[in-house]
Amino acid sequence: MTKLVVIGSSSIDLVVTAHKRPEKGETILGESFKTVPGGKGANQAVAAARLGADVYMVGCVGQDDFGRTILENFKKNGVNTEYMEPVTDIETGTAHITLAEGDNSIIVVQGANKYVSPDYIEKAMDVFDNADMVLIQQEIPAETVEYVAEICNEKGIPLLLNPAPSRPVSQAVIEKATYITPNETEAAVLFAGENAKEAMKKYHNKVFITEGSKGVRFHDGQKEVLVPSYKVEAVDTTGAGDTFNAAFAVALSEGKSIQDSIQFANRAASLSVTKFGAQGGMPTRAEVEGSL
Repeated sequence: MTKLVVIGSSSIDLVVTAHKRPEKGETILGESFKTVPGGKGANQAVAAARLGADVYMVGCVGQDDFGRTILENFKKNGVNTEYMEPVTDIETGTAHITLAEGDNSIIVVQGANKYVSPDYIEKAMDVFDNADMVLIQQEIPAETVEYVAEICNEKGIPLLLNPAPSRPVSQAVIEKATYITPNETEAAVLFAGENAKEAMKKYHNKVFITEGSKGVRFHDGQKEVLVPSYKVEAVDTTGAGDTFNAAFAVALSEGKSIQDSIQFANRAASLSVTKFGAQGGMPTRAEVEGSL
């Protein structure tokens, strides 16, 4: 069983469904409201565990009902919580999600996720022992991403950086990361001054641009490649990117080729959007393999 370490955010998603997004100053009637576990780090941890990996989550929650819900959800999904720390006097992170017009828009409030600091990582150093890959995202402080990239580089552990939500990333992190998985918007910020084609060619077999229903684009060192996605009837696209990243990491860690890993991850992501909630549709290994 491959060992994956996920360093990132854990949140509760507050999800409103509506027929449209309100304009500035407008009030509309929504269709439903639900509260479900989320956070990019937590989503990737749960997705990887369902796909058969031995997953260790490193992060922080508040000492509140939301935090307890998140920890219980990890345990239910087989994610190791030894390196999860409840933080006093601050709330658990939240994501405020609107589902409308076939897509989502999200406001993230970091809360306890701000405490996933380099000092906190220092206390959890033994989690890196025998790790096959580390996954990290950007709902935690930028200095933590820098520090983890340095650790992985020193220890020779592959690092998958999902640069979401979008913010500038230092050249040092770009160089030290093994795999980087921006969407088109994030790629424009990540490689400011370069177009996507130049960035993919420069960082061949390293930068993988996710293009939603179109698929995933990368450069294999000789040519640009688009691995198409799978067509499904989408119910909720929240968490599709996190499912892709988790599945991509699982497949790569098991020794699959890059193209086979992307195909596996695309299939997992396509299945994830067929049910409600970031984690609600995340498939099991059997479901992915049975539908490939």
